[in-house]
Amino acid sequence: MFRVKAVMLDLDGTLVDSAPEIASAINLMLADLNLPVLPEKQVESYIGEGAAVLIKRCLNSQLHITRLNDEPDTALFAQAESSFFSHYANNVSDSKPYDGVVEGLQALRNKGLKLACVTNKPEKFTLPLLHKSGLAEFFEIVVSGDSLPKKKPDPMQLQHICEKLDIHTFEAMLVGDSDTDITAAHAAGCFIVTVPYGYNQGRSIDESKVDAMIENLTELVSKNLITVLL
Repeated sequence: MFRVKAVMLDLDGTLVDSAPEIASAINLMLADLNLPVLPEKQVESYIGEGAAVLIKRCLNSQLHITRLNDEPDTALFAQAESSFFSHYANNVSDSKPYDGVVEGLQALRNKGLKLACVTNKPEKFTLPLLHKSGLAEFFEIVVSGDSLPKKKPDPMQLQHICEKLDIHTFEAMLVGDSDTDITAAHAAGCFIVTVPYGYNQGRSIDESKVDAMIENLTELVSKNLITVLL
């Protein structure tokens, strides 16, 4: 049983299934640039480290650049980013929570735990999605990818949340779906629990690196994995 005061939760791939909407916006962006579109699963494998990295990887893939994280042409990237943001703004709020998310958040809140959302998604997409999906009401604090100078896998976002909630990082848990979340939690000194259904760049979670793995969010309470640290 994990004794904590707060639970921080990743957004994409943990709380909501946003890959279909992201892939649609990416392919509209590629079409605008006269580049071939990508399969949804390939776009999904690029999700997790923020919009800039996603766009970069998609561009480099279609430009046949072997190193996906290489910097594309500055002007091309600026055009691509503007196009993606425009298209994604039109469908970001269509993403739906995974099964068990609403029930899991309600159960955690009923136990008296403080809840926070921490994501690498830009705030202008994070907040509309949380409000439209009905998840915003559960969180005392939301930290997006552009809220601070650094984002996951850097621990800054997690440390900031704990500071705002007036708790130590070892009194908090992060629930996520990727190596990005695992690295951030380890660096911050938080517990890390993962779900197996999200986006981890096509790789399975290494269970030896996490404190626990759950099938869905309700298991934190239903399996008595968590209690409130007084």
